Amino acid sequence: MNWLEYENKAYEMGYENICGIDEAGRGPLAGPVCAAAVILPKGVVIDGVNDSKKLTEKKREALFEVIKAEAVSYSIAFATVEEIEKYNILNATMLAMRRAVEGLDVKPGYALIDGNRMPTLPVKGECVVKGDAKSSSVACASILAKVSRDRLLYKYAAEYPQYGFDKHKGYGTKLHVEALRNFGPCPYHRMSFLGKILGDNKK
Repeated sequence: MNWLEYENKAYEMGYENICGIDEAGRGPLAGPVCAAAVILPKGVVIDGVNDSKKLTEKKREALFEVIKAEAVSYSIAFATVEEIEKYNILNATMLAMRRAVEGLDVKPGYALIDGNRMPTLPVKGECVVKGDAKSSSVACASILAKVSRDRLLYKYAAEYPQYGFDKHKGYGTKLHVEALRNFGPCPYHRMSFLGKILGDNKK
């Protein structure tokens, strides 16, 4: 496959500093949503980069450092649990993506956004469905977002070990649901995601 197809199209349209954007953490029951924006040097594909979900944690951790070193610019941003509750998860995700772009120290000329929803950005761009499996820069962004969010959930695990955040990263696994029913939610839980679980607990 051509990992640079979308980047090259943007270059052919006359844009420079093509920025890939992706998020991690839309689905979990706890923790913020994280977004990353990455501008790679023109023509660069980092060896081993792939959709973050297809890589082992060890491989993602190794690539995290390589991507940061190789990138022209990168930025990682979050939308908090409070913002997810206030704006809903879709809007909070769009907010995190915008923050990631605004945090770049090199102004992007064009953005490639994973998915089918376009956030409000200070730059032109396009959505690429399954972009983390098609675009080099989007795949790099997916790795930065995933690793950054996972590291945060390890911190939560140390603070609230009873939930097993280090094992499921906040997703609604059987272990996590059982812990919620035994201990109730902690401040990092998204209450709007817990209605069915906590409702069942009240039977």
